[in-house]
Amino acid sequence: MSSPAQSIRWGAATASTLHGVLLYLLGVHPEQELKYAFAYVPTLLGYLVLVFDKWAWRWRGVHRLTGHPRLDGTWRVTLHPSPESHIPAGGRGPIRTYLTIEQSYWTLHATLRTAESTSRSTNATIEKRDGSGVTELRFLYENIPQVAHQHRSPVHTGACRISLAGRTPRSITGRYYTDRFTAGDMELDLISRSTEHSTFTEAAASDTSND
Repeated sequence: MSSPAQSIRWGAATASTLHGVLLYLLGVHPEQELKYAFAYVPTLLGYLVLVFDKWAWRWRGVHRLTGHPRLDGTWRVTLHPSPESHIPAGGRGPIRTYLTIEQSYWTLHATLRTAESTSRSTNATIEKRDGSGVTELRFLYENIPQVAHQHRSPVHTGACRISLAGRTPRSITGRYYTDRFTAGDMELDLISRSTEHSTFTEAAASDTSND
């Protein structure tokens, strides 16, 4: 199933293409008269917006101008549950997990994988705190444990609040909260710009700190 952001991008690409095709079919040929080229400006702008959102905002010069934090990739995450958290015996941590962040300029999706469960984000936002130089990544998530563990770790929801500084942070910290009356701290370290890991095992295998 495609995300809303993907649907918007496909819609913009389709509209830009149709606009250009219709102009050409109606006889507006820029190679015949230069003035006709201006009619294609909306088509060009549509494609430029798509390129910027998907790729160009990461380019060094553009990234320096926008200042938008780049977080895409796979992060090693260590969870430190609060002593007051309602956690079954044996699960008090620290807990090694991996966070995969897929990011365009206007969208972000995070997937956190542990050895027993997967959490997927909803409603992710990146907000700059005025005058502090600190940016916060916030998102809600739904956690779905593997069936074998749901008897002691049921499906639940939660929220993450991660603080960072700079355009390309490689180590960040945060906190998480859940509706199971658990909370804790998070330590995150970037291990790769790849987002191709689909399981905890794959992510762990790519983590050279495990060697």
